[in-house]
Amino acid sequence: MYEEFEDDVRSFRPPSLFNTVTELPRTLMEMGSLLATMPLLSILPKGDQHPVLLLPAFMASDDSTTVIRRYLLRMGYEPLPWQLGRNTGRMYLLEEKLVDRFEQLRRTYQCKISIIGQSLGGVYAREIARRFPNDVRQVITLGSPFSTRKASSTNLLVAKLFHQQSGMTIEEMRDRLPDAKIGSTVPSTAIFSRGDGIVNWRVCQEVDGPMAESVEVIGSHCGMGFNPLVYFIVADRLSLPIGKWRKFDYRKLQGFTNPCSFGRGLRGFAK
Repeated sequence: MYEEFEDDVRSFRPPSLFNTVTELPRTLMEMGSLLATMPLLSILPKGDQHPVLLLPAFMASDDSTTVIRRYLLRMGYEPLPWQLGRNTGRMYLLEEKLVDRFEQLRRTYQCKISIIGQSLGGVYAREIARRFPNDVRQVITLGSPFSTRKASSTNLLVAKLFHQQSGMTIEEMRDRLPDAKIGSTVPSTAIFSRGDGIVNWRVCQEVDGPMAESVEVIGSHCGMGFNPLVYFIVADRLSLPIGKWRKFDYRKLQGFTNPCSFGRGLRGFAK
């Protein structure tokens, strides 16, 4: 599950103190920005009704994905909650209940399912894609530290809380899970922010490849689920037909952030 990147001591450092102490106010700002930009986000190209499974972050539940699920529903997708309560990081959720949940969904829908996971939920999303590559349409992770190698890359208080709730350290979790990539058949988009105040942003990046990419946004860690830039990227990625995945074009995002050129951004979206 955890990817091996080049040995860079910078990836072992915790996020900066400034990013950590400003997590809450920046998250609130992202919520306000989402409300203000929702009219623009709502006129992006609609989806094809395919199912999208949403996996919450550590210590979060389906309540945390309510807003993005409502947005995806309006955009023409069938958003699916994970229905496993609060994500405490306990391994039985991944090894038993989450796998059972996904197997039930693939039998029900009889088509490939996209998976979006925030933070720890993205780590789980990648593992599901590794186990069921033929049933996953694509994986999108939001600030997910899937390349974590040491607990020092995580905020100290969060690392301690993870140990308390999951019953294992971050290093023990890594040792227990297989070191395997998703594979070349499942498209992967890792959305990350250098302003992440919970984990080192470097451990949230994908190894670049024909079917894998990292896309940077401005924002916090906890606000990923409300960041309008994230919503734009998610809508862009999910709209790609099966077999026609391509890497994200940052010029579209520039069009979105500049209201005067948003029309050009929409034209680029459809190309």
